[in-house]
Amino acid sequence: MPTDHGAGELRAAWDDLIATLGRARDAVDSEALHAPPASERGLAEGYRYLLGFTFAAIERSFFEDPAFPYFRRAIQPVDKATIDNADALYLSAAIDGEATYRIRGRLLPKAPQYLIFETHTAYAGDSGNLMELSPAHRMITGSLDSDELRVDDDGSFEILVGPQPPAGYDGNFVASRRVTDNGAGTARYLIVRVLFHDWATEVCPDLQIVQIGQDGQHPAPIDASGAASRMRRVGEIVEGQMKFWNEFYDVILEAHGDRNGDGVTFMPRNGLNAPARANLATGGGQNTNVYSGGVFDLAPDEALLIEATVPVEPAYSGFHLSNLWGESLDYANHQSSLNGFQAEPDDDGVVRYVVAARDPGVPNWLDTTGLQKGFTSFRWTYSQDPEQLPEIAVSTVQLADLRGLLPATTRVVSPEQRAAQIAIRQAHVQRRYRQY
Repeated sequence: MPTDHGAGELRAAWDDLIATLGRARDAVDSEALHAPPASERGLAEGYRYLLGFTFAAIERSFFEDPAFPYFRRAIQPVDKATIDNADALYLSAAIDGEATYRIRGRLLPKAPQYLIFETHTAYAGDSGNLMELSPAHRMITGSLDSDELRVDDDGSFEILVGPQPPAGYDGNFVASRRVTDNGAGTARYLIVRVLFHDWATEVCPDLQIVQIGQDGQHPAPIDASGAASRMRRVGEIVEGQMKFWNEFYDVILEAHGDRNGDGVTFMPRNGLNAPARANLATGGGQNTNVYSGGVFDLAPDEALLIEATVPVEPAYSGFHLSNLWGESLDYANHQSSLNGFQAEPDDDGVVRYVVAARDPGVPNWLDTTGLQKGFTSFRWTYSQDPEQLPEIAVSTVQLADLRGLLPATTRVVSPEQRAAQIAIRQAHVQRRYRQY
């Protein structure tokens, strides 16, 4: 009989994991791996970002099981990434696209502003290669959002997820298999986004998922071979994610300068690109969203004044700040994001946002938390294509001149009022992530 009980196999896998994490670490400061320009805070955040991917990869590698799925927090305060939405609870469940699943849920008294279920053939960034932006490598096979979701009078609902609906079934359904001109796709992940507007009162829904036929069953216990392969997958996920998103921000979004030689950058400095529908070539994202983004680069006495005109009311809207790693800024303890409920429009219907490091005492201030450079991003959600997209105007101004550039009716926000707003944010984030 063998005497090491798999110890050699496990030790070798551990060594491989550490070596892979070492290669992933290089993405924190390697120009060749498209790291952002170095600064003390940027490097500190970069190591935190690396460990955030490690945290998520451990859960994904050891606990994702398509036969026994559950909704894990795909992004949360300990592992922010991908220019995440500060208003979103991101959930993910591993699935087998050839099997059928039942989701049961209940919207509690104050439902979130918007909810969407999407089935994906791949987990964005795992490959480490920008080739995954091709429709042949990654696609959404089905989706169902708040506009379509059938909900009972008590707030409960049921959704089936599978290759095709059962004969005669006319309830909520999300397809896990799709055939297009670019080929066929079979889903491996179910991604859920829960979007909040009123942080004081909206409540996360209850959600459970089960593979039909697996009720009451149990998975096999882990063995040495399984643990070894999972350890190696931890490192592979972290290395892939670090490399993919670094390259994506640098090469596709051109966050650090012009990369294709056309004299402009896709994410303009102290500007925003034109609002456009979610597109796989520019990263995908929620398929019902219209996006606009840029990079802020501000001196301590400067601010961005952003004027947003939205002719067609969306199901959800939000404006958010992130660092250059794509981590949303600390939206619990700072007003670094504002959504369509929180932002105050002026009498002319225009919403005027101010991005700055110091509080100018205006309602729609977004706090850079002291960062000189970072991402700005707008999201507007439309279940159907709007007749007219939002319009954005951006100018860089001196903080000292700001009041004279705003409507005379712009109210003054006192330090006490700002503190009360932060208290609402802090309480909501604890509820959103069940931070007991």
